[in-house]
Amino acid sequence: MQLTIERAALLKALGHVQSVVERRNTIPILSNVLLSADRDTMAFSATDLDMEIVDETPGRVDGPGQITAPAHTLYEIVRKLPEGAEVELRFSGDDPRLQVSAGRSRFNLPVLPAGDFPIMSSDGLSSRITIDTGELIRLIDKTRFAISTEETRYYLNGLYLHTVVEGGVTKLRAVATDGHRLALAEMPAPDGAAGVPGVIVPRKTVQEARRLLEDAGETVDLQISAQKIRFEFGRAALTSKVIDGAFPPYERVIPKDNNRVLIVDNTLFAKAVDRVATISAEKSRSVKMAIEPGRVILTVRNMEAGQGVEELEVDYDGEPFEISFNARYLLDVTEQMGATAEFRFADPGSPTLMLDPTDPDVQYVLMPLRV
Repeated sequence: MQLTIERAALLKALGHVQSVVERRNTIPILSNVLLSADRDTMAFSATDLDMEIVDETPGRVDGPGQITAPAHTLYEIVRKLPEGAEVELRFSGDDPRLQVSAGRSRFNLPVLPAGDFPIMSSDGLSSRITIDTGELIRLIDKTRFAISTEETRYYLNGLYLHTVVEGGVTKLRAVATDGHRLALAEMPAPDGAAGVPGVIVPRKTVQEARRLLEDAGETVDLQISAQKIRFEFGRAALTSKVIDGAFPPYERVIPKDNNRVLIVDNTLFAKAVDRVATISAEKSRSVKMAIEPGRVILTVRNMEAGQGVEELEVDYDGEPFEISFNARYLLDVTEQMGATAEFRFADPGSPTLMLDPTDPDVQYVLMPLRV
């Protein structure tokens, strides 16, 4: 195998695939990236057995072939080469190492046979669904912060992507929850999405897909089966297993009759919460909201650090009451909001609904803290 490739193109392709490789691997081949040279194209593949990323870039191929080399080492070498460098990759059976050269730089890397590299099958995937890149970014960004990190409830460790029909309209919906909060975002379903199964996309896959979307074109192709999901971003593709489990019936926890409505300037509210939370206890990060007509008083009490109080003007004309939330959860939601945040309360012990008046296709549910 022998090819020459421009450093920027090589770095971009390696950057796309190497992030899936775990830093510590008990299986040596999983620390490597598969290099495949054919005609005028160089393909790069990396996998952790649950997810696979493949990217292609043009290059001058003088000798086709395949080999695997350490992913992170190769990426770091290319990253540190001077801009504009022409990089040559060469491997022959005479020398059991991959030769990497650019200008006066020479590196020899250990290799493992390409035949040992695991390839993820794409059998059973649906026909392609084309989705606007900006809309997919929106679905992910509005919801991924609520994905659970507790491994005991593994079925919450991902983003639930599925279709729903409301008022005769089919929508593509993303939902995430960790049991304390829930985030929901939706969009009109693209053509062909109506028949695909709902899947729980693992947290790592969501993160990698979001990163790849930065370099995607105007649209992304999706293929989904009950076991796998595949994202195609032009020359790059990500294929991943989905979580084998049933997502809980989240509709039951979305309040329908919360009739105490409070509207507040989102930026001012977020800054006020952030300030008073400075002295909150790390474990609970509890912020008490004392809500009265026309104002809300935010209070944090910490036996060791003291007390913080902020008062804000709000649009509210109901009965006074008090309710407490985890400050981090409040801030996570306000980061996704526009200029105004709308709270809909029932009582201090029931779930609270948060809405963005500028985006009717998102909903957030927060469980109050019992203090």
